[in-house]
Amino acid sequence: MPDQPDRKPSMLSRVVWRLLRALYRWKGYTLLNHPPHLSKFILVGAPHSSNWDFVCFAGVVQEVGVSPRFIGKHTLFKWPLTRFMYDMGGMPINRSSPRGYVNAVVEQVKAADDIALVIAPEGSRSSDGRWRSGFYHIATGAGVPIVCAWVDEDSGQVGFSEALEPSGDFQADLARIAAFYRQAMPDCPRFAVLEQQARGEIETPKRPVDPEVLAPEQPDANPHGG
Repeated sequence: MPDQPDRKPSMLSRVVWRLLRALYRWKGYTLLNHPPHLSKFILVGAPHSSNWDFVCFAGVVQEVGVSPRFIGKHTLFKWPLTRFMYDMGGMPINRSSPRGYVNAVVEQVKAADDIALVIAPEGSRSSDGRWRSGFYHIATGAGVPIVCAWVDEDSGQVGFSEALEPSGDFQADLARIAAFYRQAMPDCPRFAVLEQQARGEIETPKRPVDPEVLAPEQPDANPHGG
């Protein structure tokens, strides 16, 4: 299914994408800038505080011409959802092993000609602001840059960072990321916590190589992956 790039998307997926774009425009978000033109990158989104985040990012990527990919549990890619999940940008990954999980994502990113892999490194809407480091392991393992996206639900503004090439020093690069978000949303308390994490004042959450997709959470979802 994923190896058929010329296949026409299903009617259901086209309807859902149009609905998401319509909701994005109805909410009246203001796009401040476009992401850099890259063939492959990790697109991290924060803060992940509302299910509207998903609607916003689903709408904005269409506005800027990005075809996003989302990590999904491999069990979701079964009939009758198989075609729909792929059409929506889903990338099936077996999450049974954290170490194998990241390697599997890295392999798919390396194999793709073009990919914008969307990850919400906070893990869940209830996050205290600390980020898991899975997104960073994927970026460094695949040798691709990181682009930061943010949405301010109060102002309705949305923006992107320039590309950040991972240096291999997670704490140093996290400090650069935190500085960007603090400048974009200086009054957001989650980003103050992110700065503390970057300085090593608070620990990175356990199971750091288990990032979550930027998508509405299911009632039975376990945001900690345990």
